[in-house]
Amino acid sequence: MITDITAPIPYLAAMAKRIALTGNIGSGKTTVARLFQELGIPVFEADAVAKQLLVEDADLRRSVTAHFGPNAYDEQGDLNRAYLAKRIFSSEEDLNQLNALVHPAVTKAALTWHESQADAQAKLENNQFWYTLHEAAITLEIGQANAFDAIIVVTAPESVRLQRVMRRDGSTEAQVLARMARQWPEAQKVAAADYLIYNDGQHELWPQVESVHQQIKALP
Repeated sequence: MITDITAPIPYLAAMAKRIALTGNIGSGKTTVARLFQELGIPVFEADAVAKQLLVEDADLRRSVTAHFGPNAYDEQGDLNRAYLAKRIFSSEEDLNQLNALVHPAVTKAALTWHESQADAQAKLENNQFWYTLHEAAITLEIGQANAFDAIIVVTAPESVRLQRVMRRDGSTEAQVLARMARQWPEAQKVAAADYLIYNDGQHELWPQVESVHQQIKALP
């Protein structure tokens, strides 16, 4: 498990809230993140940054290769996603090891990004320190909840999420269920939320996003 962030961050960055946006696979958290972006809220896409760092961060590459072997990267130097996926979905130990290697690098990048967003905001005429959004699938699972000022969870029934992922990825039901089993149960994730957004096809997203946005802006 990764230790919660405790190191102080610069004054300007500390004035801007850090809000986590999370949700289980198929919940539609990326769609929700796009709506927050339309409101002018900067979004750090942790999963995308992790994939980038796995290729571009030399120290991380060496660590991944040391644990998973030379097949972790192909001859062109690109991440061998099929090989790694096979390893981590068949071994919880390998999954935990990959998380232990990747998430500290992502955490460091996220804090640097947050500071840059706060600095940029400070230069604007309407100097209002609101918040940044950290979009990641397993923020809660890796013990980082306390690193944020609030947690937004995007939720949807398992049956809805299952069908979404099967359509999106072309995966079988068994494959998706195996991926779901690696995340917290939906009820546990919902219970950890400060704000809930229901993306079940029955509730409109935009009014919910606007409501949460206003509540976060009002935080002391």
